[in-house]
Amino acid sequence: MKQVESLRYDVIFKKAFGDKKVFTAFVHDILGIDLEIDEVEKDKQYSPSIGNVATKFDLYAEDKKNRVIVDIQHRRLPDHYQRFLYYHCTALLEQVVKSEDYRPKLKVFTIVVLTSGDKHKTDVSVIDFDPKKLNGEPLGEIEHKVIFICPKYIQDETPKEYREWLEAIEDSLDEEVDESHYSKPEIKSIFNAIEKDKVTPEERRIMFDQHANEQFEQELFDKWEQAEDKLKETQQEAEEKMRETARKLKGIGTLLDEQIASATGLSLDEIKNL
Repeated sequence: MKQVESLRYDVIFKKAFGDKKVFTAFVHDILGIDLEIDEVEKDKQYSPSIGNVATKFDLYAEDKKNRVIVDIQHRRLPDHYQRFLYYHCTALLEQVVKSEDYRPKLKVFTIVVLTSGDKHKTDVSVIDFDPKKLNGEPLGEIEHKVIFICPKYIQDETPKEYREWLEAIEDSLDEEVDESHYSKPEIKSIFNAIEKDKVTPEERRIMFDQHANEQFEQELFDKWEQAEDKLKETQQEAEEKMRETARKLKGIGTLLDEQIASATGLSLDEIKNL
């Protein structure tokens, strides 16, 4: 067993997947594209910014035929689907600005790795921009895609090209991996790169900062959930008191159901069923 740092940390994921050979192998298995690139850029930003909200791509590379953008989302946020769709669209807009018409010269793909999971609990989901007939048949006009992958939810149906990558990412989260389980040389290269003894003091500082931020955010999230549960409980108690009041008013026998509904705020159907 090898002791490694978790790929849930941005700095560790970038350290591992920012390697050109690892990046191109990962993209090949996820997208079926053979990239020819000089480098993988980290924290790529457009200058000037496209739109009124600046974007920063965690890992970014392009060649003459394909543009591939990889974004890694680790924190538990409610908007990662919309957030990375926006990032994806800025990459399209950046090309259109320099184009002769609305057709970008390069295809754009965004891969989002959700190491913390997702409320939908699915292994792979895709935003596909290609127009389709009513029967679902694609027209083959637009190839741009956003792909969300969640290593936490590997299933029997998970494409085998994805499986070893997802297993490796998930395996790293407890900071211990069994290298003999993996056959891809690029994955073994990842484990070597993120071995605990090879993490620099600066990388470890960034990890600690992210961990502290996540703890703070989780505490806020837990408090929000507790407040929401308390509100639901209070609402349920108030509704039950209204039902009890409605029962008493019905027992008097001098008021119409419509009058009781108006007085208690309950629906007419609910009053009739009491």
